[in-house]
Amino acid sequence: MTIDRRTFLKTAAGIGAAAALPMPFVRTAGAADTIKLAALYDLSGGLEVSGKPMLDTLNYAVGEINAAGGLLGKQVEVVTYDTQSAMQMYGQYAQQAALKDRVAVVHGGITSASREVIRPVLDKYKTLYFYDTPYEGGVCDRNIFCPSTTPGQTVDKLVAYALKKFGKKVYTLAANYNYGQITADWVKKYAKDGGGEVVGTEFFPLDAADFSATISKIQAAKPDWVMAVLVGGGTISFYRQFAAAGLGGKIGVASTTFGGNGEQLVLSPKETDGIAVCYNYMETIQNPENAKFLDGFHKKFGAKYTPLYELPMSSYQGVHLWAAGVRKAGSTDRMAVIKALETGIAIDMPSGKVTVDPTTHHCILNVYLAEFHDGGPKVVQDFPQQKPTDTEAVCNLKDHPNDRKQYVIKV
Repeated sequence: MTIDRRTFLKTAAGIGAAAALPMPFVRTAGAADTIKLAALYDLSGGLEVSGKPMLDTLNYAVGEINAAGGLLGKQVEVVTYDTQSAMQMYGQYAQQAALKDRVAVVHGGITSASREVIRPVLDKYKTLYFYDTPYEGGVCDRNIFCPSTTPGQTVDKLVAYALKKFGKKVYTLAANYNYGQITADWVKKYAKDGGGEVVGTEFFPLDAADFSATISKIQAAKPDWVMAVLVGGGTISFYRQFAAAGLGGKIGVASTTFGGNGEQLVLSPKETDGIAVCYNYMETIQNPENAKFLDGFHKKFGAKYTPLYELPMSSYQGVHLWAAGVRKAGSTDRMAVIKALETGIAIDMPSGKVTVDPTTHHCILNVYLAEFHDGGPKVVQDFPQQKPTDTEAVCNLKDHPNDRKQYVIKV
């Protein structure tokens, strides 16, 4: 599905629609000789602006696997559930995937809150889980693999860059759930480590759209830059209102999420120029794997598809990591695949080399620091093979394989 400017505006405006739950969309695999993979993504209800590209890249990865002969002589078939941006649906569909559809693996959940609904269900029913989303770190559970980034891989570099470029005083705006709250703590730590200070922190619901009072507070606090840890389609309003207040170019902006949902397609270059980000993936990365991926993806989904960032790429990488584990194990058996992945499997992906860290079940990844100019990100520095150092500090699944929790890492 191609997401253009009009579609983005429509979905962003509907961020609060999760309260009205339509009949669920479920496409169930029918053939007994296939390997079933479940996709639990928000395809309606407000977060579909993130969920639809994640499903597209997941399906594209499965298509590549099947075109190359499938796995263990079988085709992989995707069972798709629309979790509708509603917490109760994650648990319901996770249970259905495990017990009724008997899938080999589940990929899904966008917010950390949704992950913490899905994870205990799949632990209980012994179904392998891939959480393909950058998040705040600390999950320690042998049944889950996290192939995207944590703050110790990206936020530390982003804060250090902003301190050097913009100045020592930062004001943080963050989503009001565990991702935003914990990431805000990391911002405070990394700012302090770099000789800076956080002069204000505010938290916002996912449907926030009016930032006028916050902009007044920012003007009063006089920070050198703002860190935006914002989630939800309505957050484009912040960047627009920030620029309209005449703060663009006067107060710097860094973000852990900007661009991931195509905000730059709606906003003007004047509203986005200079925003700093740090991700495992963006389309402007130069390497043969990325060139090949983009050529094939755009042939399938269209040249005008919304620019891809870390969220959809994490889904693509997660599927290929799982497939590599199945090949090495010679089986789809959950424990066999877990043990195969724990050998430290590495694959070459559009973002660079992706290596499973056996101790944490997170990944060692390349990350890229960039600034937006003329509507797109320009890479200014790359950091090869970054370890999930934050989660390593609290999680050791080799020594404690029965851990089943998310640690709040002390910062």
